[in-house]
Amino acid sequence: MARPSKLTEAQIQQALAELPEWRYHDDKLQRTFKFADFSQAWGFMSRVALMAEKMDHHPDWSNVYNTVHVALSTHDAGGVTELDLQLARHMNRFYAERG
Repeated sequence: MARPSKLTEAQIQQALAELPEWRYHDDKLQRTFKFADFSQAWGFMSRVALMAEKMDHHPDWSNVYNTVHVALSTHDAGGVTELDLQLARHMNRFYAERG
């Protein structure tokens, strides 16, 4: 399966209109997620990890207690692709479903 190509900045800005709280910086989509506690943050990361593995597209992220910082880009394309947008959408959905 062919990997997607790098999106233009205009395409990224258009997509960001539908991705609340995400921003485009340093050729990456970035967002910080806050949770009630460490367990909730870890649960979110576990859900995302399973989806990322299915997509064969893995985030650059870090976790400190109740905070998860995410930066998405497609390394072999040299920037943001449709894969990053898809993973960001999944992350938003998982965050909204956290209960």
